Amino acid sequence: MSRNADLVARYGSPLYVYDLDRVTAARDALLSSLPESFKLFFSFKANPHPEIARALRGDGERGCLAEISSTGELTAALEAGFHGSQILYTGPGKTHEELRAAIGAGVTSFSVESPTDLRHVGEVATEHGVEADCLLRVNSATSSAATSIRMTGTPSQFGIDSETLPELMPEMSAVPGTRLVGAHLFSLSNAKDEESLVGEFRHTISVAAGIQRETGLPIRFLDIGGGFAAPYLSPGERPAYPNLRAELEVILDEHFPSWREGVPEIACESGRHLVGDSGELLCTVVNVKESRGRKFVILDAGINTLGGMSGLGRLLPVSVRLDDDALPEGADPGELEVATLAGPLCTPGDLLGKNVRLPVLRAGDVVSIPNAGAYGMTASLLMFLGRPAPTEVVTRGGEVVSASRVEFVRKYS
Repeated sequence: MSRNADLVARYGSPLYVYDLDRVTAARDALLSSLPESFKLFFSFKANPHPEIARALRGDGERGCLAEISSTGELTAALEAGFHGSQILYTGPGKTHEELRAAIGAGVTSFSVESPTDLRHVGEVATEHGVEADCLLRVNSATSSAATSIRMTGTPSQFGIDSETLPELMPEMSAVPGTRLVGAHLFSLSNAKDEESLVGEFRHTISVAAGIQRETGLPIRFLDIGGGFAAPYLSPGERPAYPNLRAELEVILDEHFPSWREGVPEIACESGRHLVGDSGELLCTVVNVKESRGRKFVILDAGINTLGGMSGLGRLLPVSVRLDDDALPEGADPGELEVATLAGPLCTPGDLLGKNVRLPVLRAGDVVSIPNAGAYGMTASLLMFLGRPAPTEVVTRGGEVVSASRVEFVRKYS
């Protein structure tokens, strides 16, 4: 029996499997690609599993901090061992209730996206008798590199339009319960290459320096965002950034010459790059059928397990792999066929790939979908049609550390 088939026999199917050794390897590699003094936030939206977050936090000074945007992620961060002082709370729609939960848990650092958002943070901070350190998230009027997901340069719910900052600064500088300590710029997701990533960081840092000159915003902390790439649900290696450290040092020397003395502190953030290649989704072929000349391979995992990001163009098509030792005797491991990969749900929208090249599969085969550690289960339509959540298995050194499953419980008030 293959390793994957053994795991499915023990824990069921579909099954997410995460490798903590890959998680820490990704963290260490990215930190080594950044200037030594940089802070690195882990974006919980990529995968909020507490054991993954705990591995990224680590025990030393060079672990990750936590970037969250909900009370659910707050709970996961606290369970993973992050202290409130190690957490940055972000998001454009923070309610008073979630701000009370965050500040009550010791979180005092917030990225704010509008004057109203800043006032809400200040009101709750004042209730608790504390002062919140706030980064102004800026929606720059311009951008540099191209990407599939742009976060600046267009009308957006994210950030304060950079051209309005001079007018708004007097009001925002005087909000009770808050202290403006810097800026947060997040321009892109999943940069296509290192050159594009460096170009965007160069633009971001120059924009931040210009904001400081033009508005007087004190920048003691500067979060320049992310854009670090990773393959998603298809074969591929996590990219390396051999030139990034040197390039960032040159850029910062030009725009913030005192950064080497710690003013401002500089941070990046990453989600998919840190955890994407740590996970795979194991699932089972339920049925293989033909309909009017087209072959359909139906899995026990669909958009309820994996497909929540398809609307952003991040899903179709996925790739599946059949372990060589699971092939029938005499079968050719390189033989492929064209088929549509479907999930088990009672909707025609439950498709993982149309007319994709797949190994020749039979009902009962266990297949794996690679690079599924980011934007997997919790980014899916998890409760759609009421199927149970997949089990999540965490491994280290080839051994199972834990197995758990999220449960859905209705509570009446």
